[in-house]
Amino acid sequence: MDKKPRKKPETTSDQAFDLWLKRGLHQLFDDVANEPIPEELLKLIEEDRGE
Repeated sequence: MDKKPRKKPETTSDQAFDLWLKRGLHQLFDDVANEPIPEELLKLIEEDRGE
């Protein structure tokens, strides 16, 4: 007899919500995430790494 608690499998509605949320977030933020990083910011990051 296995006494370990079993993880409850996700229901179809949970999976549907996760898919809806993922698609919505991608639709809102993919354009921003794909923008190039400004040179000034890259310079600041590199300078901070050196310290």
